[in-house]
Amino acid sequence: VNGIEIYSMKIDSKITSRFAHNVITSRAVNHENVHKEVFFDVELPKTAFITNFSMTIDGVTYPGTIKEKEVAKKQYETAVSKGQTAGLVKASGRKTEKFSVSVNVEAASKVTFELMYEELLKRQFGKYEMFIKVKPKQLVKDFEIEVNIFEPQGISELEAEGTFITNDLQNIIEKTFSEKKGHISFKPTLDQQRTCANCSQSVLDGDFTVRYDVKRTTPDNLQIVNGYFVHFFAPTNLPKLPKNVIFVIDISGSMSGREIEQTREALLKILDDIKEDDFFNFILFGSEVHTWKETLIKATPENLDEARKFVRGIYTQGMTNLHGGMMRGIDMLNAAHEGNLVPKRSASIIIMLTDGQPNVGISDTQEIQAHVKKAIEGKYPLYNLGFGYGVDYSFLEKMALENKGLARRIYPDSDAALQLQGFYEEVSNPMLTDVELNYPENEILDLTKNSFKHFYDGSEIVVAGRFIDNNQNSLTVDVRGEGANDALSYTTQQDAEQTAKAFQDPEYIFGDYIERLWAYLTIEQLLEKRTAATGEEKENLTAKALDLSLKYKFVTPLTSMVVTKPEDYDNQDGIADKTIEGIDVFTFLDYLRGQVFSNYSFSLLSAAPPQPYLYTAQPTWYTSVDGDPHFIISVPQKQDAICFNINENPGAVLNLINDPVTGITVNGELIGDKRPNSDAKIQNTYFGKLGIRNKHLQLKLTVTPEKITIQNGNETTSFTWLDSVTLQQEGLTLIINRKKNLVLKMGSGVSFVIVLHQVWKKHPLHQDFLGLYTLDSDKLSEQTNGLLGQFFHPIDFTILEIHPGSDPKKPDATMIVKNNELTVTRGWQKDYRSDPKHGVDVPCWFVHNNGAGLIDGVHTDYIVSSLF
Repeated sequence: VNGIEIYSMKIDSKITSRFAHNVITSRAVNHENVHKEVFFDVELPKTAFITNFSMTIDGVTYPGTIKEKEVAKKQYETAVSKGQTAGLVKASGRKTEKFSVSVNVEAASKVTFELMYEELLKRQFGKYEMFIKVKPKQLVKDFEIEVNIFEPQGISELEAEGTFITNDLQNIIEKTFSEKKGHISFKPTLDQQRTCANCSQSVLDGDFTVRYDVKRTTPDNLQIVNGYFVHFFAPTNLPKLPKNVIFVIDISGSMSGREIEQTREALLKILDDIKEDDFFNFILFGSEVHTWKETLIKATPENLDEARKFVRGIYTQGMTNLHGGMMRGIDMLNAAHEGNLVPKRSASIIIMLTDGQPNVGISDTQEIQAHVKKAIEGKYPLYNLGFGYGVDYSFLEKMALENKGLARRIYPDSDAALQLQGFYEEVSNPMLTDVELNYPENEILDLTKNSFKHFYDGSEIVVAGRFIDNNQNSLTVDVRGEGANDALSYTTQQDAEQTAKAFQDPEYIFGDYIERLWAYLTIEQLLEKRTAATGEEKENLTAKALDLSLKYKFVTPLTSMVVTKPEDYDNQDGIADKTIEGIDVFTFLDYLRGQVFSNYSFSLLSAAPPQPYLYTAQPTWYTSVDGDPHFIISVPQKQDAICFNINENPGAVLNLINDPVTGITVNGELIGDKRPNSDAKIQNTYFGKLGIRNKHLQLKLTVTPEKITIQNGNETTSFTWLDSVTLQQEGLTLIINRKKNLVLKMGSGVSFVIVLHQVWKKHPLHQDFLGLYTLDSDKLSEQTNGLLGQFFHPIDFTILEIHPGSDPKKPDATMIVKNNELTVTRGWQKDYRSDPKHGVDVPCWFVHNNGAGLIDGVHTDYIVSSLF
């Protein structure tokens, strides 16, 4: 591709006792007679920690070094201040993070990239799963995936599959396992990689997944090596506990459309899986809180039928009284236990789903957390599901972790209902409650989490620790839990000799794997505790996690890997970062200014937008919609902008801004050309009418290209665009600049500039239309949504892989935004605030397909019935 050939790529995985050590090696050569930029892009699981990265150029190796984040950041900033470009090793997807780095390679030179990462494989639905993202982006002469598994308990089953695997490719997956060893190899030839006989495109694009399980003659397995131990606990053949489930569901207006449809679909599927011994109920919260039944109800066939009718009738209304919904659910569960309405030996669960942030009743998230924690008192786990990107995910995560549960993001894609259903399946079969694995306190240091509220069928509990005496070679564990029929209680023992006998094949063991497994699990749990901690406790957890991250060389959210590239190759530094769900640790310049691509060069410049007419508080950055209709979203921290179009039919009314707290809404009605253009694939549409409302002040403003109408309660005032007006009254300042624009300031201080576009009255096609520019959008609340309003909150994005597009003047690139990977195009949109006729070009990254992947949900979610 572009003179660069990847001639070898190998993915080598060694799994020992569920702990995977992965090495990805890619070799490339520059066939051109000039230096070229070579990219190395890899997607790895979010649960993995990078442990090493190196580049070898013409036989010289340049390794990465892992440092504390602030130290690494300073080194990076020093490189940038010298004008050096930066490699990117950070971006987030649904299940993966992208590692991406580039280096300039001289003519006819070779480069080898090597990335190592480790992860502890989790058991779900009775199997361990290792996920490998396969996307070499070109045909590779020597491509291979090799997986070697060593499990001292013995392997009971092993399978491998790929989303890209055809019938032909299925035959070249080699799979063998016997006793403790398993092996998988996938090595397609060049011809087998082609999408068709003479094609140059590769079929290798998707997920390669390895699943396996181990033999279980006892409920648990203990392993001791060099002063460290790991304890795997997964009992089988236990009777399932009855469960009591409260579903607390957000039905606020923002859930309307596809989100509530998918929620209904998922709940109906879940009702099919509820067992007759289970108890359940639904709590719905909008502005008010509604319940299906006043108490928990047994899942009889008759009650399930009634519940299905209730679910089919769920519709959206009001705002978001999250606190009220949560407290009603907790109180109902508490009452059921206190009144002996549910079996004494049963597992209780609260599952809460929301797509927004609390704005009715108690809206302070810390206060909600405190109330919920006090009401639950550790009696049952809380699982918080955040639908889409409008949620305060860190709040949901903290509240869940404080209550022995977890948070999960539900991505607003076509499979959202399956995501909801899949999560329920994970927690639908509790086997034990109040599980404790107790170890001798006088023998063990630094024990990982050893008490668990529930154990679910098909999962596994893992505990690790280290001995006070490194020479100790035996361990006794007391295991306790509550089952469906009686208490579970027994003692298990293990000594180092038994472990040593199991590990008689050293080629399957990488280093001190149990010590690294302990470090991995400890760091993971320290970071989890840190999420919900504050003050001195948070500082102590941070210090411990940082110390272990540096000692064991893990790239975690507290560390970064610095890759110092050779001076002969542009002296570039790169930073490898670990992302946190919902948070970017720190951002940096991720495109190359003035870099030559193919036969042309370009610079990415940020033009300062012109100032609006007659407005003194002049912001530099704004969001706007104008033209056909083109949306421009400024991203000041990037000194850049994102833009997208919305293609809808004339007559459609789009919600642009909706702030439930200040009561301000802005909707726009589309008009089309006077007659359709038969040659155009998409009809031109513009905003022909804007409706701006402040519900709290009973103010409505209707703007058309002909007139401006203000309705204040029962009073109505109208102006034309021929007027020059300055109007001030309670909650409203209006300035009309004759035949050009109007400036409007409402309520909380948010301001708008509406631009008038006039065309020749006898024009055969076009009509007059309007443009909308928002200023001081920070004066609106954090709950603001809408096609424009959702971007009043900070948004971050990363640009990768800039390359020539179909238009030589407009390069394409990959954008990582909101956990999505999009193809975008560098272009320009017009800002008409100061010049309604000609406008000023604003450079931006253009997102295709009606903003898909950038906007929350899909664009049709924003169609409303009327201007007000």
